[in-house]
Amino acid sequence: MKAILFSLFVLVSVIAASQTIYDFKVTDIDGKEFDLASLKGKKVMIVNTASKCGFTPQYEDLEKLYEMYKDQNFVIIGFPSNDFMSQEPGSNSEIKEFCKKNYGVSFPMMSKIEVKGKGMHPLYQFLTEKKQNGYSDNSVKWNFQKYLINEEGKLVKVIAPGTNPMSEEITSWIANK
Repeated sequence: MKAILFSLFVLVSVIAASQTIYDFKVTDIDGKEFDLASLKGKKVMIVNTASKCGFTPQYEDLEKLYEMYKDQNFVIIGFPSNDFMSQEPGSNSEIKEFCKKNYGVSFPMMSKIEVKGKGMHPLYQFLTEKKQNGYSDNSVKWNFQKYLINEEGKLVKVIAPGTNPMSEEITSWIANK
């Protein structure tokens, strides 16, 4: 019996360790399916965003970062969320217009989701649970928390919401081949 339980534990561990962001499909801000498997071979930054937050000006540096590295197999994926003090109250179309008009956002934006609590999106369950991501248990602390994903679709780093997207920590990770 112990051998069977151990084998089951090993199998579950292997399955968890082999899960990547490529196992998820999400909905973009226009309501179309976006298969994260289309990002294979790219470094990815996933960030939960909000339009009425003290960190909202980070959109400017997120766009700058995206423009600098988008041709070097890097992409940013924004996930609007209203989970922190209702700082993203708008509809998807309002969010899209706000981002384009105020910050010229051209990186992919997804539909508004929940990044914490009972309604947490499955992608964020993956990002925050070590048993799924194989890297760390963590929680989304606030808007603009950043998750760095390597070219194999694995979570490799969690960056605090207050960290500027153009920080050395992030730019050196992107540039490091």
